[in-house]
Amino acid sequence: MFSSTLLVLSNPTASHLRLLDRLPAETRIITGDKIEIFRDAAGEADAMLNGFVKLDLFREVFLMAPKLRWVHSLSAGVENTLFPELVESPVPLTNARGVFSRSLGEFAITAALYFDKKIAQMKRQQQGGVWASMEVEELYGKTMGIVSYGSIGRCCAHLAKAFGMRVVATRRQPELSAGDPLLDEVFAPAGLGEMMAQSDFVVVCSPLTPGTRGMIGAAELARMKPEAVFMNVGRGPVVVESALIQVLQEGRIRGAALDVFEQEPLPTGHPFYSMENVLLSPHSADHVPGWSDSSIEFFVKNFERYSKGQPLENLVDKKAGY
Repeated sequence: MFSSTLLVLSNPTASHLRLLDRLPAETRIITGDKIEIFRDAAGEADAMLNGFVKLDLFREVFLMAPKLRWVHSLSAGVENTLFPELVESPVPLTNARGVFSRSLGEFAITAALYFDKKIAQMKRQQQGGVWASMEVEELYGKTMGIVSYGSIGRCCAHLAKAFGMRVVATRRQPELSAGDPLLDEVFAPAGLGEMMAQSDFVVVCSPLTPGTRGMIGAAELARMKPEAVFMNVGRGPVVVESALIQVLQEGRIRGAALDVFEQEPLPTGHPFYSMENVLLSPHSADHVPGWSDSSIEFFVKNFERYSKGQPLENLVDKKAGY
């Protein structure tokens, strides 16, 4: 009979943890967000669930658990999960990649429509009691460029195609997209500037790794069309924020739709708050009802695979950082 000792690093009052009741009855579950809670059980633990705790706590508990055979992150991004000892260890790491992608794809399309249909201008006229005819644009025939074509990028591409858009993308291994019906063209990372130059909407979906930090700066943004819109649903530090602010303030691109930022929460008085050409989401574009439940549900399904000795889903390339 399979039995397991699972360490759950989380606020113990989090409502989504109730779904752990679906795990096998033989599973010993220890939950908390303080190191002392795990001292007695860590030596026998074989699995660990990181539920949005700080990196230093996660690392400290990991180093106390020499028998670990699996670690899972409830987050899709793992920049706050990786540390040298975990990267170099044989312990597999899985994450919530794909769990939140659909809503982020919808945010990208919403943002494209927001700019093309002049939603902000419509609302201003309505609030001002002004009836003034305007011309709007359509997405049909325009090009969406996706930076880092993974799970989020595929959801963006799927919706863009439904609107009759042309879709291009970059990815680390472009050969993996050979024959992809959603893509009209795929570029290696070296082709980022070329892809951005031909895009009407640039959607950044990149994870945060040493290789992607600051990947999009002044030189890359300068390649964009004046009428193009920049979007980021990946991670804030992938973009040099000061460079983006400058091109927006100078009107060198049409606008931006941003869900992620270099510093979160965004500080009071930050330029983005007052920019008419920026649509700002407080890192909530994937916070659909039950979003944390969905992440736990994926973990429970993966735990079933683990208990049966089957291959785990969503394995992270720890050295690549995603």
